[in-house]
This record gives sequence, C-alpha cells and structure tokens, in this order.
Amino acid sequence: MAAEPAQPTGDPVEPIEEAGAPAGVLMTDFSSPGSAPTPWADAQTVLQGAEIFWLSTVRPDGRPHVTPLITVWADGALHFCTGRTERKARNLAANPGCVLTTGTNLMTEGLDVVLEGAAERVTEDHTLRRLADRWACKYDWHFDVRDGAFWDSEAPSGGSDPGEQATVEAYVFQVQPTTIYAYGRGEDYTATRWRFEDGASVEA
Repeated sequence: MAAEPAQPTGDPVEPIEEAGAPAGVLMTDFSSPGSAPTPWADAQTVLQGAEIFWLSTVRPDGRPHVTPLITVWADGALHFCTGRTERKARNLAANPGCVLTTGTNLMTEGLDVVLEGAAERVTEDHTLRRLADRWACKYDWHFDVRDGAFWDSEAPSGGSDPGEQATVEAYVFQVQPTTIYAYGRGEDYTATRWRFEDGASVEA
C-alpha cells in the first residue's frame, strides 16, 4: 500500500535565498501546503515602492492610533516624517514602538508587508539631505533641511486664507525592523517572516 503523504508539521520552512539576503522562514500554519516562502527581493520591492504605509502607534493612555503616510526605504530602514506636534509624534515620544503596514485590499492577489520596530529621530543634516532627495525622487515632494528637521514651505498655513502658505517643521523618523512579515495571496497563500537585530538579519 502506498505511503500516506507527509502532513504539515507547522514548523517554519527555511527558504533558499541568494547570498547576502536576509534569512526568512515560511510560517506553514498560515500558508498553503507545499507553498514556498516569499523571496526577500519581493518584500524589498514593496518596501521601496509602496507609496502609502499605515503607521500604528500607541497613545500615552494605551489607546491605539493608526494613520496613513508616505515613506522612503533607505539604509535598511523605513523613514517617515511628521509635524512635531502631531499625534503620532507625541505618541512616539512616549513609546517608540510602532508598526508600518502596506499592501492591497484584494483577496486573490497581492503582497502585504508588515514591519515592526522602534522609531528613532534622524537629526543629522547630511543624512536628512540625502533622505530629502529620496522624497523628491519618489514623490516630487521637496523639503528644506535645517536644524535637524525637514521644513516644508509648500504646506497650507492653516490660517483663514486657503491659499496662504507657511513653512512647517517636520521631524524625520527611521524605523529599523526587528521583524518583517510578508503575506502573499494568489495561487498560494504564504506567510513569511524575517527577524533582525541591530539592523542585521538574524536566524528567523
């Protein structure tokens, strides 16, 4: 009698990645039987190219806060900016832990990516100038850099004149991942996880 096919054990499946790529695993409990992990290159394409991420932070009283924003991927981290008095900036001042999520709302196709980490302000002007160039290239959004922050001279003033412009200070944050998840949908459903320590990939 033919042997019964092996059943999934729920143990992570080690992927085959090109040399130097972060080491990820397929979470078999959340993936189609026999499916393969998402390649790191596919996840990185989403991290670099997605125009909108959703940032989840926690208010000082413990209530969650979620907001969409634009990001750039550089030096192995996601970067975003926010006005220094905005809710997300105040949340991060009290608790830097956050999650950034992007993907699609389609059931039968797409790749969702979730990045967990701690937000840290970027204040070095030379780094901010390089990041401002990334914002300009990706979004055609131009920031001035001075005093450890972005300055947006095209922002609405918030005054009574709708056409009035004001120069608005924006803090820039980077989030180096501690964990990244990629959820693929299509012919197979896949859930892949990468873990990082001090910006470097570690055993998943």
